[in-house]
Formats: sequence, C-alpha cells, structure tokens
Amino acid sequence: MNYLNLTIKEMHQALVDKKISASQLVELAIEKVQSNPCNAYEATNFEQARKQASLITEVKQDELFKGIPYVCKDNFSTKDIETTASSKVLEGYIPTFDAQVVSLLNNAGAILIAKTSLDELAMGGTGTTSHKGVTTNPYDHTRIAGGSSCGSLASVASGDVPFALGSDTGDSVRKPASHGGVYGMKPTWGRISRFGLFPFAPSLDAVGYFARSTYDIAALTNLLSGYDSKDMSSSTKEVEDYTSYLTKDIKAKRIGYIPAIIKAITNNKIVESFNKLIEKLKQEGYQVDTYEFPQDLLDALYPTYMVISCSEATSNDANLDGVKFGIKPDGSAKTWEEYMISARTRGFSSLIKRRFIIGSFSLLAENQDELFRNAQRARRLIANQMKDFFTKFDYLLLPCGRDVACKIEEASDKWSSKPNFVDNHLGIANLAGLPSLTLPLGYDSNLPYGVNITANHFQEGLIFNLGQHIEDIVGLANSTIESHKEGI
Repeated sequence: MNYLNLTIKEMHQALVDKKISASQLVELAIEKVQSNPCNAYEATNFEQARKQASLITEVKQDELFKGIPYVCKDNFSTKDIETTASSKVLEGYIPTFDAQVVSLLNNAGAILIAKTSLDELAMGGTGTTSHKGVTTNPYDHTRIAGGSSCGSLASVASGDVPFALGSDTGDSVRKPASHGGVYGMKPTWGRISRFGLFPFAPSLDAVGYFARSTYDIAALTNLLSGYDSKDMSSSTKEVEDYTSYLTKDIKAKRIGYIPAIIKAITNNKIVESFNKLIEKLKQEGYQVDTYEFPQDLLDALYPTYMVISCSEATSNDANLDGVKFGIKPDGSAKTWEEYMISARTRGFSSLIKRRFIIGSFSLLAENQDELFRNAQRARRLIANQMKDFFTKFDYLLLPCGRDVACKIEEASDKWSSKPNFVDNHLGIANLAGLPSLTLPLGYDSNLPYGVNITANHFQEGLIFNLGQHIEDIVGLANSTIESHKEGI
C-alpha cells in the first residue's frame, strides 16, 4: 500500500492503528522528494525530519497532524534552513525564526521534509522563473504547474506528501491546484497570521495550502487560523470548528456564477463539466443563477492587480540590497550606491526588474493619481460589486481558467495589453479579501482542471460545506498522479 497517496485523515488513522510509523512515513517522503522529476524543491530538512520522527512512538486519535510529513513554499521563514524565495538575491540566507504557520504545524507534530520552489519572490503565475529553473506539471512535464506556488502543488500532486504550504496573492495556490488536480485554499485576509511569510503585496497576500480532500483543507484551516500578536493584521474573530461544517445541513443554498467568464472559456469540456455540476447541485436543492458582473470591472481585474501588487512589492523588497543578507556585488563597487545596484542587478531576474519598474513608475508623484490611486479606486469598486453579489448569493462558483495547464513555451508572465479576465478572475478574492477554495472537477486528455468556490468574509465554513457536496458529486478526492494513472 502506498501510504503517501493517502489524505491527512487516512494517514493519521494508519499511524494511530500502527500500520506504519512516523519514521517509515518520513523515509518514504524523503525518497519521493529525492526522486521527484518536477524540479519542485529548494532546500531539504531530511536529518531534522528523521530526528523528529524518531521521537514519535505513539499517535493518539486527537493528534491529527502528529507524524504527518509536509513541505513548505520557500518564501516562509524556517529557522536554520536556507530560505531564498527562489531568488539569487537571497542565496545563502538562513533565517533565525520560523513563520507562525510553521510553528503551529511543528507544535502539532507535523514534520517538515523540504522547502518548495516558486516563481521568484512569488511574483509570477507560471512556475517558470525560479532561480533553479522551471517547475513542471507532474501530469505532463512539457506543461506548467502554475504559479507562484508551483513546487508545493507538484509535491502534493506527485504524491510526495499529503499537504503543503503555499501563499496566494492573486491566485497563486488556487490556479496551480486546478492544474494539478488537488485542493487549494486561500482563507479570508487576516484569518491566518502572515508572520514569517516574505511579503509580496501585503494587502493581497494570504497564507494558502494544498491538500487532497475538503476535510483536510478544513482541518488545516482549524489549525492555522487565529489571532497572532506578531501580525497585527490577523483577525481576532473566533476560530470555528470548520470540519463540523462538512456534515451540517445549512440554509446557504444560493449559488451565482458570471456568464461572461463561462463564455470566455476555450475548453468545451471544462464548460460541459461545469454545467453538469450545476445541474447536479440543482437536483440537491441549490438555487443557481447568473450574476452580471460589469464588464469594465472584469477588464480592470488584471491591471488593478498588477499596479497594486507591483507598487507594494517595490516598497517591500527595497531591503533586498545585498547589504544585510543574500547575494553580494561583483567586487567592482566603489560607493554604496554602486554596491546596491550591483547586488540587485545580479540578484534579480528580468521579470522582477520589470515588476519593480511598473511599481516605481506607478508610485511616482506625477503618476500616482492616474495609476496607483486609480487602481485603488478600481479595487474598491470590485470589492463593492462583491458586496452586492453576496446580498443575492451565498457562493460564487466558477471554473478556474480557460483551459488545462498550457505548454511551457506558451507560458508568459509579461503584462498583456489586452484584458484577460478569464485567466485572472480568481484575483477577485484577493482584491476583496475573500475566502476561496479550488477543487478538482475533471480531466481532459488526462490533464486535470478545477472549479472554484468563493464566499463572503469569514465564511470558510460555508465553503467547506459546499466543497464537500461537490467532492461527493465529482468523486475526485485523494487524487495524485499515481492514483489517477491507476484508474485510467
């Protein structure tokens, strides 16, 4: 039996029943990580993982995460483990503290196996810009895994570990989850502490995570949520038992979707699967209807996100100057200005430089009103539109994108001059701070694609309730590349 293909819940029960030990699980995970063909990993934590596992002799029923191996995106601070955010500018940087979510998992007995690759500094949506090269899709190595949390997706989809940490600024967990046939969650902004997560665009950033079932996603939300005095943007709102929502009979039955997005999807099989899902949900008593999201706001999604995220990134990453940590200049620098210019020129890829230029240009005093402030105004209009949406519906349900994962040579992180709302609509949840979950929906030519649920602020429980219904309908829980091949 391949225990690494199990969900967290199933793996936990195997540990409780002593069918396998934590040390055996860790060795299996290490072997898988070492042989993973997707270029999914940055640093490893093998020896510490072995030591931690060796101390676990018994797992009790209420210790869900004890002895469970996991991986973590390399933009989370991990004590004594090199953390580069897949950028040359941070090569050699070893943090002295753990991110809050890493601490919570460690305290719960979960075992960190490795750090995963990402688009450099989490800026990108293709998984092609890590300083170690392209991270590929485990279902087809000629295709992208999606980004920026590409390595974490590849790890869970490959069956290396049952769950992984990621971060989501525009769709950085939920879009890769669709490309890899797994579950990907972005909670309400502030629901989970971001202490120790390298900031990209803090007003959009959220801790995210991948798993293989709605239950596992809900259980992770239970563990990771809550106020943290080290992150003053974290919410003091009470943390519910989100797993209890999976079996509740609730009155939230109104589902809305945006017809303009459905019309823009180029893959007919995705549309057919979505329509079939809607019909089955109607049969279960859900009310499903369209919502006309203004076209000008749909067209504004991508430029609004780019201006705000690049502006915030320009400010946040000003400390990456080669002085405090990371890459050093080439030795020719004679002044402090030349020193920093040399370090940043050597340390950043062309994509990062382009984004910094966009951000700096948007923040110039003469440009702020036309670019940055207009982007903030557009963001407010988008958020207000979602407020209106939730007066009529409980859920926004949509396919995750226009197609399955594209070929690597077709991928681009360049700023398009044309509105591209169909591939960027998941960013609505970031711009409005909403919780959002991607689930597997189907396969086209053995390539997975997903469906996304978004709900109102702090309504994670409602998402998990509908998510469980969809999981039961679609029947794609616990899906990995190996389990899928076995079913073909």
